[in-house]
Amino acid sequence: MRRLISLNPTVRCIGVASYFGAPFAGCECGPEVLRRAGLPAVLRHNGLSAEWLDIPVPEPSTAALGVLLRTLADVAASTIGEGNRPLIIGGDHSMAAGTWRGIGRALGEAPGLIWIDAHLDAHTPDTSPSGNAHGMPLAALFGFGDPAMAKVPGPSLDPARTVVIGVRSHEAAEAELLATLGVRIFAMPEINERGLPEVFAEALRLVGNSPWGISLDLDAIDPEFAPGVSTPAAGGLAPAELALAMRSILRERNCVGLEIAEYNPDVDPDGRTGRLVGELLDAASAPDSATLRRWEAGFGARNYEPMPVVLHAGQGCWVSDVEGRRYLDLMSAYSATSFGHAHPRLLAALSEQASRLAVTSRAYANDRLPQFLRRLALLTGYERVLPVNTGLEAVETALKAARKWAYKIKGVPDGHAEIIVCDGNFHGRSIAIVGLSSEAQYRDGFGPFPDGLKRIPYGDAAALAEAITPNTAAFLVEPIQGEGGIILPPPGYLAACAAICKRHNVLLIADEVQTGLGRTGKLLACEHEGVRPDGVILGKALGGGLLPVSAFLADEAVMQVFTPGDHGSTFGGNPLACHVALTALDILEEDHLIENSAVLGELLLAGLHQLKESSPIIKAVRGRGLFAGIEIDPHQADAHTLAEALLGYGVLTKDTHSTVLRLAPPLIIGREELQWGLGRIAEALNEFRRHPRMAA
Repeated sequence: MRRLISLNPTVRCIGVASYFGAPFAGCECGPEVLRRAGLPAVLRHNGLSAEWLDIPVPEPSTAALGVLLRTLADVAASTIGEGNRPLIIGGDHSMAAGTWRGIGRALGEAPGLIWIDAHLDAHTPDTSPSGNAHGMPLAALFGFGDPAMAKVPGPSLDPARTVVIGVRSHEAAEAELLATLGVRIFAMPEINERGLPEVFAEALRLVGNSPWGISLDLDAIDPEFAPGVSTPAAGGLAPAELALAMRSILRERNCVGLEIAEYNPDVDPDGRTGRLVGELLDAASAPDSATLRRWEAGFGARNYEPMPVVLHAGQGCWVSDVEGRRYLDLMSAYSATSFGHAHPRLLAALSEQASRLAVTSRAYANDRLPQFLRRLALLTGYERVLPVNTGLEAVETALKAARKWAYKIKGVPDGHAEIIVCDGNFHGRSIAIVGLSSEAQYRDGFGPFPDGLKRIPYGDAAALAEAITPNTAAFLVEPIQGEGGIILPPPGYLAACAAICKRHNVLLIADEVQTGLGRTGKLLACEHEGVRPDGVILGKALGGGLLPVSAFLADEAVMQVFTPGDHGSTFGGNPLACHVALTALDILEEDHLIENSAVLGELLLAGLHQLKESSPIIKAVRGRGLFAGIEIDPHQADAHTLAEALLGYGVLTKDTHSTVLRLAPPLIIGREELQWGLGRIAEALNEFRRHPRMAA
């Protein structure tokens, strides 16, 4: 067999608007609809060169199908001959009789073929009840039947290297023909019993270590997910499993072609099947995790060093990587995905609002912003809300508010306002905010920083009292320091700070970007000490894990300093963000997630304390609600290495400063899931003790 398989092929998308073999019209529109939907762009996004070519379809006549199949075979053969890879987009499945003969002709021998179809398509004119060519292409590829299909120039398929997957609707004569030939058929009962991944792996073994291709008739997929086909049959393949099975096949060295048949937009009014085609092609052309990580490192700025995993999908408390491995998410994107991944109510809100009105800018009023402002104000008890996008923006907004309040209300001389923060804080990474940081790396190379920024030890109320001067505008503090290592201040600290601030007419501003909205078992973490700050900063969870939504909240006494033009954001308060945030707040209350955080938080901390008793690697355990940290003895282990090791146990976490493992699972997590995660952490710690391969 001639080897005409390029290492870096261009994928030639060949549109075949054929309907000669279809039971009714509609398929002829499929290729163009998919092209307009951006199918070639999917390939380009995945790093493959792509071009589109339409095959002219002759006027209907007795000879038309044969002419079309020969033309397609010629184009497929020339594509292979040029060292490229054909992606045939149909059209009805009769086109397959041209695709694989042409590819085989170019290769010098028929490729192996994985035929994915609800039907066998193995009729001949003698056995077909309708005489329709739609039911004959597979038989024709073996040389049986109508000469218009069976005599297309090129070698016939090798039955020993031909596999059929997904069959559930056929006539006895078709099965008899393929059984006589020795074609392996995986019908749906066997697939349901063994699972598609195992079946597909066996199919790849059967086609062998030589060139092979895939012919996918979309009716192989369960019509619940893919109604847009001409011949649906109930009970088919699950699209998620098929996508996983087909992942990266277009990048396989021996894959010489992919064919997708029978998309019929006439019976796909909501475009569901068309989108599924894009998803399947995305999976089929997807690069592996090593390639994706190389692209990120090669094209991205080096301001992050992600964990060695490339995530692809998420549902609830679980995520999966590009290779299909599942992980329990015990990080929640630093609380941003507090409602889990792909929450159906949040997705519905996003879709509903995005299709109606997404962004207007604040130059105009919109109908969602007032609802969001009222909801958040009433929920938290603050009189006014200033919406922005990221937590950093909300912190900057709070700093601006504090300074202007100091000048306009308190009477601090212009240019002399002071802001006090704590050592170990993390409020963001803007110039002003890193000027507040005690972390040397965050500051290095970014000065000079604004004047009037002071730091004091965290948890020391006396230090706050000593640092305050007549020019002090505000004390900005995290109720629990997250990036600092899940550091809880001494009991009574926040209450003491609130009293000190009130006595000196200084604003107490709480950064609750991570700790707010139920993370610690209360709506706000400050509530654990009965403290009501003058201002609160919220973010992360407010966007439901779908959008960046943050806000600065305060009463009129503080917020009065802003007048139109003082501060703004094009995207802040956009109707899309507001509707999603409204839904997130509804879920928080209606699903009792704050209570769940409190109850399961006790379970989490109790489990971690048990681990500490049995593992000398653990130096301390800290936390509140579903927000906890495991401090690792640096003489025995490195927390970053341990976080990487936990990936092998199916758990996502992250270290802080290589000394503390952070745990912040979604607030929707259940008792069994949490217990499972604790069990995996225990296993990892035990394994680490036995084989301390990365001790510090």
